[in-house]
Amino acid sequence: MIVIQSYGMNFMSTKSLALSRLGARSQTVVPKEVRQALGLAPGDRVGFLIENGRVELIKLSARGDDPFATFREWGGDADSQGYAGL
Repeated sequence: MIVIQSYGMNFMSTKSLALSRLGARSQTVVPKEVRQALGLAPGDRVGFLIENGRVELIKLSARGDDPFATFREWGGDADSQGYAGL
């Protein structure tokens, strides 16, 4: 990890720059530091915000992916225990 320091008038801020390489099929690995910072896990969806030549990576909500996410009454501990052996 490379640490970049920028100095302002009355403060100093430190930003981290995590590096990754783009492969032959335009794929990359999200660095561990980034996954940890965003709380990413395998299967999570991410979005890319593009503005003025810069890109921001954000974690997307999983609600749209899970058709059962709207059925909150099925997500309790009793349900998890009851269906655990299936």
